[in-house]
Amino acid sequence: MTEVWPPEPGHAIVMAMNPETRHQRARGRAELRLAAAPGGARILHLFQSAPLRMLFPDADPSEPKQVAMVNVAGGLAGGDRLDVSLRLDAAARLTATTPAAEKIYRSLGPQTEIAGILDVAEGAVCEWLPQETILFNDARLTRSLDIALAPGSHLLAAEMLVFGRAARGEVFAAGALADRWRIRRGGKLLWVEALKLDAAALSHRFTLDGAGAMATLVLAMPEAAAHRDLARDLAGGGAGLVAPGLLVARWLGEAGSVRANLAAAICALRAAALGLPPALPRLWRA
Repeated sequence: MTEVWPPEPGHAIVMAMNPETRHQRARGRAELRLAAAPGGARILHLFQSAPLRMLFPDADPSEPKQVAMVNVAGGLAGGDRLDVSLRLDAAARLTATTPAAEKIYRSLGPQTEIAGILDVAEGAVCEWLPQETILFNDARLTRSLDIALAPGSHLLAAEMLVFGRAARGEVFAAGALADRWRIRRGGKLLWVEALKLDAAALSHRFTLDGAGAMATLVLAMPEAAAHRDLARDLAGGGAGLVAPGLLVARWLGEAGSVRANLAAAICALRAAALGLPPALPRLWRA
Protein backbone atom coordinates (compact mmCIF):
# COMPACT_ATOMS: atom_id res chain seq x y z
CA MET A 1 0.00 0.00 0.00
CA THR A 2 1.35 3.45 -0.92
CA GLU A 3 0.35 6.91 0.20
CA VAL A 4 0.49 10.14 -1.80
CA TRP A 5 1.92 12.72 0.61
CA PRO A 6 1.53 15.52 1.28
CA PRO A 7 -1.98 15.91 -0.20
CA GLU A 8 -2.78 18.95 -2.28
CA PRO A 9 -4.97 21.54 -0.56
CA GLY A 10 -8.59 20.52 -0.62
CA HIS A 11 -7.80 16.98 -1.74
CA ALA A 12 -8.15 13.81 0.27
CA ILE A 13 -5.25 11.47 0.87
CA VAL A 14 -5.01 9.04 -2.05
CA MET A 15 -4.26 5.40 -1.22
CA ALA A 16 -3.10 2.91 -3.88
CA MET A 17 -3.12 -0.81 -3.23
CA ASN A 18 -0.48 -3.01 -4.81
CA PRO A 19 -2.52 -5.60 -6.74
CA GLU A 20 -0.03 -8.33 -5.75
CA THR A 21 1.03 -7.94 -2.14
CA ARG A 22 4.38 -9.65 -1.47
CA HIS A 23 5.43 -10.79 1.95
CA GLN A 24 9.02 -10.49 3.04
CA ARG A 25 10.66 -13.91 2.98
CA ALA A 26 13.71 -15.35 4.72
CA ARG A 27 16.85 -16.07 2.67
CA GLY A 28 19.38 -17.69 5.00
CA ARG A 29 22.80 -18.86 3.92
CA ALA A 30 25.81 -20.39 5.68
CA GLU A 31 29.21 -21.39 4.29
CA LEU A 32 31.89 -23.22 6.26
CA ARG A 33 35.31 -24.50 5.21
CA LEU A 34 37.51 -26.47 7.59
CA ALA A 35 41.12 -27.65 7.61
CA ALA A 36 42.53 -30.52 9.64
CA ALA A 37 43.78 -29.55 13.10
CA PRO A 38 44.04 -30.98 16.63
CA GLY A 39 40.51 -31.68 17.79
CA GLY A 40 39.39 -32.42 14.24
CA ALA A 41 39.37 -29.13 12.37
CA ARG A 42 39.91 -25.39 12.37
CA ILE A 43 37.87 -22.80 10.50
CA LEU A 44 39.28 -21.41 7.26
CA HIS A 45 36.14 -19.67 6.04
CA LEU A 46 32.81 -18.82 7.64
CA PHE A 47 29.96 -16.82 6.15
CA GLN A 48 26.42 -16.65 7.47
CA SER A 49 23.32 -14.57 6.90
CA ALA A 50 20.10 -14.48 8.91
CA PRO A 51 18.13 -16.44 9.80
CA LEU A 52 20.82 -19.13 9.48
CA ARG A 53 23.64 -19.24 12.00
CA MET A 54 26.49 -21.66 12.68
CA LEU A 55 27.54 -22.13 16.29
CA PHE A 56 30.40 -24.22 17.58
CA PRO A 57 29.62 -25.90 20.93
CA ASP A 58 32.44 -27.50 22.84
CA ALA A 59 32.79 -31.14 21.85
CA ASP A 60 33.72 -34.00 24.14
CA PRO A 61 37.46 -34.78 23.95
CA SER A 62 36.80 -37.98 22.02
CA GLU A 63 34.50 -36.25 19.49
CA PRO A 64 35.30 -34.32 16.29
CA LYS A 65 34.69 -30.60 16.01
CA GLN A 66 30.97 -29.87 16.05
CA VAL A 67 28.86 -27.25 14.29
CA ALA A 68 25.25 -26.50 15.18
CA MET A 69 23.20 -25.17 12.27
CA VAL A 70 20.60 -22.88 13.83
CA ASN A 71 17.57 -21.32 12.19
CA VAL A 72 17.03 -18.37 14.51
CA ALA A 73 13.59 -17.72 12.96
CA GLY A 74 12.32 -20.88 14.65
CA GLY A 75 10.79 -22.36 11.51
CA LEU A 76 10.26 -21.89 7.79
CA ALA A 77 7.19 -20.81 5.84
CA GLY A 78 6.28 -20.86 2.16
CA GLY A 79 8.77 -18.82 0.12
CA ASP A 80 11.59 -19.10 2.69
CA ARG A 81 14.92 -20.61 1.63
CA LEU A 82 18.00 -21.91 3.46
CA ASP A 83 21.34 -22.77 1.79
CA VAL A 84 24.12 -24.59 3.64
CA SER A 85 27.58 -25.31 2.20
CA LEU A 86 30.19 -27.35 4.11
CA ARG A 87 33.68 -28.06 2.80
CA LEU A 88 36.15 -30.31 4.61
CA ASP A 89 39.77 -30.19 3.49
CA ALA A 90 41.99 -33.27 3.63
CA ALA A 91 41.85 -35.17 6.96
CA ALA A 92 39.44 -32.70 8.61
CA ARG A 93 36.77 -34.16 10.90
CA LEU A 94 33.37 -32.58 11.57
CA THR A 95 29.96 -33.42 13.02
CA ALA A 96 27.19 -31.14 11.75
CA THR A 97 23.85 -31.17 13.55
CA THR A 98 20.96 -28.96 14.67
CA PRO A 99 19.79 -28.01 18.17
CA ALA A 100 16.16 -28.96 17.46
CA ALA A 101 13.77 -30.19 14.81
CA GLU A 102 13.25 -27.94 11.78
CA LYS A 103 9.61 -26.90 11.43
CA ILE A 104 8.05 -26.31 7.99
CA TYR A 105 4.88 -24.27 8.46
CA ARG A 106 1.79 -24.30 6.26
CA SER A 107 2.21 -22.48 2.98
CA LEU A 108 -0.14 -20.12 1.16
CA GLY A 109 1.25 -21.49 -2.11
CA PRO A 110 5.03 -20.99 -2.50
CA GLN A 111 7.53 -23.72 -1.75
CA THR A 112 9.86 -23.72 1.24
CA GLU A 113 13.35 -24.54 -0.07
CA ILE A 114 16.33 -26.09 1.70
CA ALA A 115 19.56 -26.87 -0.16
CA GLY A 116 22.68 -28.49 1.28
CA ILE A 117 26.11 -28.97 -0.31
CA LEU A 118 28.82 -31.15 1.25
CA ASP A 119 32.36 -31.37 -0.17
CA VAL A 120 34.52 -33.94 1.66
CA ALA A 121 38.21 -34.19 0.70
CA GLU A 122 40.62 -37.13 0.90
CA GLY A 123 40.86 -38.65 4.38
CA ALA A 124 38.20 -36.31 5.82
CA VAL A 125 35.36 -37.59 8.00
CA CYS A 126 32.00 -35.83 7.85
CA GLU A 127 28.90 -36.55 9.89
CA TRP A 128 25.73 -34.82 8.66
CA LEU A 129 23.21 -35.45 11.45
CA PRO A 130 20.46 -32.82 11.63
CA GLN A 131 17.47 -33.60 13.79
CA GLU A 132 14.14 -34.31 12.14
CA THR A 133 12.22 -31.99 9.81
CA ILE A 134 8.53 -31.68 10.69
CA LEU A 135 6.06 -30.95 7.90
CA PHE A 136 3.03 -29.13 9.28
CA ASN A 137 -0.27 -29.71 7.51
CA ASP A 138 -0.34 -27.74 4.22
CA ALA A 139 3.47 -27.40 4.15
CA ARG A 140 5.22 -27.46 0.78
CA LEU A 141 8.92 -28.38 0.91
CA THR A 142 11.56 -28.73 -1.79
CA ARG A 143 14.85 -30.02 -0.37
CA SER A 144 18.13 -31.19 -1.90
CA LEU A 145 21.44 -32.54 -0.61
CA ASP A 146 24.40 -32.65 -3.00
CA ILE A 147 27.50 -34.48 -1.76
CA ALA A 148 30.95 -34.62 -3.38
CA LEU A 149 33.31 -37.20 -1.89
CA ALA A 150 37.00 -37.84 -2.50
CA PRO A 151 37.91 -41.54 -2.99
CA GLY A 152 39.28 -41.93 0.55
CA SER A 153 36.75 -39.81 2.44
CA HIS A 154 34.18 -41.02 4.99
CA LEU A 155 30.58 -39.85 5.37
CA LEU A 156 27.76 -40.72 7.75
CA ALA A 157 24.61 -38.77 6.84
CA ALA A 158 21.02 -39.00 8.05
CA GLU A 159 17.78 -37.16 7.36
CA MET A 160 14.38 -37.71 8.99
CA LEU A 161 10.96 -36.39 7.95
CA VAL A 162 7.84 -36.28 10.15
CA PHE A 163 4.48 -35.87 8.40
CA GLY A 164 2.34 -33.68 10.63
CA ARG A 165 2.84 -32.67 14.25
CA ALA A 166 2.69 -36.15 15.73
CA ALA A 167 2.70 -34.95 19.35
CA ARG A 168 -0.48 -32.94 18.68
CA GLY A 169 -2.17 -35.64 16.62
CA GLU A 170 -1.99 -33.51 13.48
CA VAL A 171 -2.20 -35.37 10.16
CA PHE A 172 -0.36 -34.23 7.05
CA ALA A 173 -3.56 -34.16 5.00
CA ALA A 174 -2.54 -31.51 2.47
CA GLY A 175 0.81 -30.33 1.17
CA ALA A 176 3.69 -31.55 -0.96
CA LEU A 177 7.28 -32.78 -0.73
CA ALA A 178 10.13 -32.96 -3.23
CA ASP A 179 13.31 -34.41 -1.70
CA ARG A 180 16.53 -35.30 -3.54
CA TRP A 181 19.92 -36.78 -2.66
CA ARG A 182 22.85 -36.76 -5.11
CA ILE A 183 26.25 -38.29 -4.21
CA ARG A 184 29.42 -38.24 -6.31
CA ARG A 185 32.75 -39.87 -5.51
CA GLY A 186 35.89 -38.75 -7.32
CA GLY A 187 33.70 -36.68 -9.65
CA LYS A 188 31.62 -39.68 -10.79
CA LEU A 189 27.94 -39.94 -10.01
CA LEU A 190 27.43 -42.69 -7.45
CA TRP A 191 23.81 -42.44 -6.35
CA VAL A 192 20.74 -40.28 -6.98
CA GLU A 193 17.41 -40.62 -5.23
CA ALA A 194 14.42 -38.33 -5.72
CA LEU A 195 11.12 -38.47 -3.86
CA LYS A 196 8.17 -36.38 -4.98
CA LEU A 197 4.71 -36.77 -3.52
CA ASP A 198 1.70 -34.93 -2.23
CA ALA A 199 -0.07 -35.58 1.04
CA ALA A 200 -2.70 -37.77 -0.60
CA ALA A 201 -0.02 -40.26 -1.65
CA LEU A 202 1.22 -40.88 1.89
CA SER A 203 -1.45 -43.46 2.62
CA HIS A 204 -0.98 -45.39 -0.62
CA ARG A 205 0.39 -48.88 -0.05
CA PHE A 206 3.00 -48.43 -2.79
CA THR A 207 4.37 -45.17 -1.35
CA LEU A 208 4.60 -44.73 2.43
CA ASP A 209 1.59 -46.84 3.40
CA GLY A 210 0.40 -44.35 6.02
CA ALA A 211 3.73 -43.97 7.81
CA GLY A 212 3.95 -40.93 10.04
CA ALA A 213 7.69 -40.54 9.52
CA MET A 214 10.60 -41.75 7.43
CA ALA A 215 14.36 -41.64 7.87
CA THR A 216 17.29 -42.31 5.58
CA LEU A 217 20.86 -43.05 6.66
CA VAL A 218 23.85 -43.17 4.32
CA LEU A 219 27.30 -44.57 5.06
CA ALA A 220 29.83 -43.79 2.32
CA MET A 221 33.37 -45.13 2.72
CA PRO A 222 35.60 -47.64 0.92
CA GLU A 223 34.84 -50.29 3.59
CA ALA A 224 31.06 -49.75 3.67
CA ALA A 225 30.32 -53.36 2.65
CA ALA A 226 31.84 -54.60 5.92
CA HIS A 227 28.98 -52.92 7.81
CA ARG A 228 26.10 -54.15 5.64
CA ASP A 229 24.93 -56.89 8.02
CA LEU A 230 24.96 -54.52 10.98
CA ALA A 231 22.93 -51.95 9.03
CA ARG A 232 20.41 -54.59 7.99
CA ASP A 233 19.96 -55.69 11.58
CA LEU A 234 19.48 -52.09 12.70
CA ALA A 235 16.98 -51.34 9.92
CA GLY A 236 15.07 -54.60 10.16
CA GLY A 237 16.31 -55.64 6.75
CA GLY A 238 15.75 -52.23 5.15
CA ALA A 239 19.38 -51.60 4.21
CA GLY A 240 21.77 -52.53 1.44
CA LEU A 241 24.67 -51.54 -0.77
CA VAL A 242 23.32 -49.36 -3.57
CA ALA A 243 26.76 -48.78 -5.10
CA PRO A 244 30.36 -49.76 -4.29
CA GLY A 245 31.27 -48.17 -0.98
CA LEU A 246 27.75 -46.79 -0.41
CA LEU A 247 25.37 -48.25 2.17
CA VAL A 248 21.80 -46.94 2.53
CA ALA A 249 19.30 -47.77 5.29
CA ARG A 250 15.71 -46.61 5.71
CA TRP A 251 12.96 -46.65 8.33
CA LEU A 252 9.21 -46.01 8.01
CA GLY A 253 6.64 -45.87 10.79
CA GLU A 254 5.49 -43.89 13.80
CA ALA A 255 7.62 -40.81 14.48
CA GLY A 256 8.89 -41.80 17.92
CA SER A 257 9.85 -45.28 16.79
CA VAL A 258 11.59 -44.03 13.66
CA ARG A 259 13.63 -41.51 15.64
CA ALA A 260 14.63 -44.12 18.22
CA ASN A 261 15.70 -46.60 15.54
CA LEU A 262 17.62 -43.97 13.59
CA ALA A 263 19.37 -42.82 16.76
CA ALA A 264 20.41 -46.40 17.57
CA ALA A 265 21.78 -46.87 14.06
CA ILE A 266 23.76 -43.62 14.20
CA CYS A 267 25.36 -44.69 17.48
CA ALA A 268 26.22 -48.19 16.26
CA LEU A 269 27.55 -47.22 12.84
CA ARG A 270 29.63 -44.25 13.96
CA ALA A 271 31.34 -46.57 16.43
CA ALA A 272 31.78 -49.51 14.03
CA ALA A 273 32.67 -47.56 10.89
CA LEU A 274 34.22 -44.29 12.10
CA GLY A 275 35.79 -45.34 15.38
CA LEU A 276 33.81 -42.73 17.32
CA PRO A 277 31.94 -43.12 20.62
CA PRO A 278 28.55 -44.87 20.26
CA ALA A 279 26.64 -41.75 21.22
CA LEU A 280 24.45 -39.13 19.59
CA PRO A 281 25.64 -35.55 19.23
CA ARG A 282 25.16 -33.74 22.54
CA LEU A 283 22.47 -31.48 21.09
CA TRP A 284 20.30 -34.50 20.30
CA ARG A 285 20.43 -35.35 24.00
CA ALA A 286 19.81 -31.84 25.33
